[in-house]
Amino acid sequence: MKENKDLFENLCSMNNLTLAFKKARKRKTSKYYVIEFEEKLAENLSDLRIELLFHSYNPKPLKTFIIKDPKTRKISKSQFRDRVIHHTLCNIIEPIFDKTFIYDSYANRKRKGSLKALERFDYFKRKVSKNNTQSCYILKADIKHYFETVDHEILIRIICKKIKDQKVIWLINQILNNYETKAEGKGMPLGNLTSQFFANIYLNELDYFVKHNLKAKYYIRYVDDFVVFHREKQILEEYKNKINNYLKNELKLELHPNKTKIIPLREGVQFLGYRIFYYHKLLRKINKRKFMKNFNEKLSLYTTKQISYEELISSLQGWFGYSRWANTYKFRKKVIIKLNNSVDWAK
Repeated sequence: MKENKDLFENLCSMNNLTLAFKKARKRKTSKYYVIEFEEKLAENLSDLRIELLFHSYNPKPLKTFIIKDPKTRKISKSQFRDRVIHHTLCNIIEPIFDKTFIYDSYANRKRKGSLKALERFDYFKRKVSKNNTQSCYILKADIKHYFETVDHEILIRIICKKIKDQKVIWLINQILNNYETKAEGKGMPLGNLTSQFFANIYLNELDYFVKHNLKAKYYIRYVDDFVVFHREKQILEEYKNKINNYLKNELKLELHPNKTKIIPLREGVQFLGYRIFYYHKLLRKINKRKFMKNFNEKLSLYTTKQISYEELISSLQGWFGYSRWANTYKFRKKVIIKLNNSVDWAK
């Protein structure tokens, strides 16, 4: 643990700040605030370094807006200079924590992600059901108002197990306290890089409880959405009660009563935007409607020459990569036909 006691010096180095800036501007190079920051890059990074070294750094107020995607969520956006600081912090402490995370934690981690989680889901469902020759039940769970209820004191206590440098803890507190919620000392803003990272640190405690205390072999977590597989429904009922008690007593969280269910695989389990059965997956209807709305908007911008063909195609690539994991061949074919007809008409 010796190497974790003097992290702040590395955190404040110009090399780390420069790397953080490059990560923060990724896919945003044309944004006005990135261009402005980059025009005086050396000066801006030097100013941030001085603020960190003299403990005078204070994050700017968050810009908050509401999105419906498809459920209503409050997103809080940090100013660009603060996003650079978030990367500065994560560059240093993420490698320390990531190696402590369980294999089957898939959100916001290198070489993980939603598609890897779905692959693992497929592997587990075959394993537990013995290639669909035995019944398979899945505890599908969700934590109630997760980001709004993370307890800062508990989070800092967990972080301090690995990070002994109090200057780094000071910076973490500066970031955490820059968000107002109904309950003082609770909550993290959706939209911050640090929130995503802290979310994994916090629920890594749950991961260890499920894997080591409950001895659950088949468990996958993606942020606050997790599944546990077993052949016996009664075992999952016991897991559910023990997990909820652990969350309440140790992390001051609780399972969402309406979104936490034990479901036979044959009925289909909703996970990461899909409804998964043994032999196939379906995209949720709400995801299809959302895509078609976005697609029609982009198509309209293209046909009125407000975006280029390349921009139109780029906006579709991610969704096609996501949707191909489900039984969407006919749906994707309709989209391609509509795209081709619109492109021909525009020419």
